Amino acid sequence: MLNEIPRRRTVRLTRRGRIALLASGAVVAATAVAVPLALSGDDQGRPEALMIPEGWRSGQIYDAVDKALGVPVGTTKKAVPQAGLKLPGDARGNPEGYLFPATYPLNDKSTPQSVLAYMVDTANQKFKAKQPTAGADPNAMNLYQTITVASIIEAEADNPADMAKVARVIYNRLDRGMPLQMDSTLNYGLGRSTLKTSEQDMKSDSPYNTYARTGLPPSPIGNPGEQAMKAAMNPAQGDWVYFVTVKPGDTRFTANYEEQQKNVVEFNKNQAGAQKGEPKQSAQPPQPQQSQQPQQQSAQPQQPQQPQQSQQPQQPQQQG
Repeated sequence: MLNEIPRRRTVRLTRRGRIALLASGAVVAATAVAVPLALSGDDQGRPEALMIPEGWRSGQIYDAVDKALGVPVGTTKKAVPQAGLKLPGDARGNPEGYLFPATYPLNDKSTPQSVLAYMVDTANQKFKAKQPTAGADPNAMNLYQTITVASIIEAEADNPADMAKVARVIYNRLDRGMPLQMDSTLNYGLGRSTLKTSEQDMKSDSPYNTYARTGLPPSPIGNPGEQAMKAAMNPAQGDWVYFVTVKPGDTRFTANYEEQQKNVVEFNKNQAGAQKGEPKQSAQPPQPQQSQQPQQQSAQPQQPQQPQQSQQPQQPQQQG
């Protein structure tokens, strides 16, 4: 039966769909992501715009806003409770998932509160027409949960073309009562930017530990873009419960454990070749930053113009 994980060996569904057998000891390390800022003509002073790529976590976005506005580190995070953010009750004051990825205009009146509120307002505008069908029972998946699924898709998919299939794997696992087993959720809960996951990590009592817990994590693990949200609401048709990116552009989905093992062997072979100095076979996702649970409330920003949806490609990642 494919509705349970075989007991003979533990299979780990890692970030961006990379699956590694525990015995292989494969490690994928994260790299820092530079904050892209559009500077004014003379490249002096405050930038004219701030670009937020798809998949960034709230902690990373807070740091980017601090840098763009030239305020002390930590100012934007502390401003969350006073920002009057229009978040759903399910969020419990945590804006993760609602800091919509886009390019936001800045001016001399921009404040951390106004920028955050602008992002949340943009998310609400983008999401308001969305109906949480999610390829499952509409009554079982509300909008907030769908955004949570989209954030996992954003973190796990090797490229946008795979997002709908990754969504289907998530829903198939949920429907069968299987744990998601994704490093992206586990590392979010541990508040770190590495993709290295140990057996001890997988025993963590974090609510984001999808090795030890079934169901979705309690909140989004990043801020998904429209493509990931579309995939979450319109998953591909298939019976897959496993996937692995054996090399860039080659992600293989299957419902068969034996086939999955063969794919993992190929993945590990590619990893070994890369470690010997061959060209790197992968790219690192948009991620580095810390997990945080801020709260909300206060002023509405002056919104000069509509933000442009970020066209930032996924940040390069390295397998190791």
